[in-house]
Amino acid sequence: FFEREVGVPLVEEEESGKLFPASQRARDVRDGLLALAAARGARFVPDTLVTDIRPDPVGWRIERAGDSPLLAHAVVVATGGLSVPKTGSDGTGLAILRRLGHTVHPTYAALTPVLAEGGPFALLAGVSLPVTITARSGEREATATGGFLFTHHGYSGPAVLDVSHVIVRSREPGAAPATLEVQWTRLEAGEWVGALARAGTRTVGGVVRRELPDRLADVLMARAGVEPATRLAQLHREDRQRLVEALTRSVLPWTGDEGYKKAEVTGGGVNLAEVDPVTLESRKHAGLHICGEALDAFGPIGGYNFLWAWSTGRAAGLAAALAPPRRTE
Repeated sequence: FFEREVGVPLVEEEESGKLFPASQRARDVRDGLLALAAARGARFVPDTLVTDIRPDPVGWRIERAGDSPLLAHAVVVATGGLSVPKTGSDGTGLAILRRLGHTVHPTYAALTPVLAEGGPFALLAGVSLPVTITARSGEREATATGGFLFTHHGYSGPAVLDVSHVIVRSREPGAAPATLEVQWTRLEAGEWVGALARAGTRTVGGVVRRELPDRLADVLMARAGVEPATRLAQLHREDRQRLVEALTRSVLPWTGDEGYKKAEVTGGGVNLAEVDPVTLESRKHAGLHICGEALDAFGPIGGYNFLWAWSTGRAAGLAAALAPPRRTE
């Protein structure tokens, strides 16, 4: 479709199988889609603020601030959620859908950086590495493996973003406190025990720094109370156990999250059971289609949320375009 209809050549990223514009410019996709829509008769109405959508004898009445209403036999609500508010995401669509009788589950920032003001890791800004991280809050749990980045304010990177929703939701009234636990390398506890076994003249610092960035290795050894210069032959069993714990089950302190301002996507939204999974048409109102972030679904970072937006938007748009005009008395 993109290559044939939109005129945007695509290339495949070998390691992931994802497709990207050959030029790597998002504006080429946007401009191509706008040009195709215009060629097929779409009418664009920029600088328009929709304030409400109501059933009408024709189908739907779209109220606009400071302008006359629009009438349509079908409507697609593609208003997004609350993430990245500077793009205009203010939750208006969710409020309209709630007034129309839809169940809108509580929203929350998902895929957002985690804050950690002060603490033992405060001086590690800029250090990055692949990790496995787990967030737990009561029965809610999420684990991710991928990039991790220490920032000036806390933690970011794909792995952190993928589990951040557990942290965010743990701040809701009545929720259980959340913990962040990190395995800093590919080595499991048993493998670290073997690597730190009493053999030879190597030092603890030499073994740990071989697997981790130096600054992080020093912090973890300090937290475990182990001197880097300690020779493996002199490493006591209790010290080794504490160090292995710090390397494989390190508890990260946190103080908050960056919220919708930095969130990649909004969690919560319209109950999925209230839309047809093929046409995305509301099960409560004929001719009303809901797609993308307005629905209660999100996935991990890495293109999945774009895929959800594209796929549900296309299905909703095709169904709305093919729906026959209707008139109610």
